[in-house]
Amino acid sequence: MTALLVAAGAVVGAPLRLLATRLAVRRGRDAAVGTLVVNVLGSAVLGALFGAADVDAAVLALVGTGFCGTLTTFSTFGADVVRLVEQGALPRALAYLGATLVLGIGAAAAAYGAAGLL
Repeated sequence: MTALLVAAGAVVGAPLRLLATRLAVRRGRDAAVGTLVVNVLGSAVLGALFGAADVDAAVLALVGTGFCGTLTTFSTFGADVVRLVEQGALPRALAYLGATLVLGIGAAAAAYGAAGLL
């Protein structure tokens, strides 16, 4: 049952990640902007899940592992940083790296704290 819940969450998370990247490119932005958005959003959702009291294991499998696991992407984040460095855009690569870490951890912490208040 757990595997089916993870798969169901993944069916939603993976296409949203692709959509975010394509929207960023369509709007004239680097694909890394889409990756940043989904990573921060996924961090917030996961932080809220872990901050909430008594979250059912099924919800964690569906939303935490399935949805957030496929929505967010560390491998694409890493590839984006390397690509930017290879293109000679070191300041942009460092800004992207820092923004992802600060915003991702900040979003997770803020959502964790907010969920604990509810």
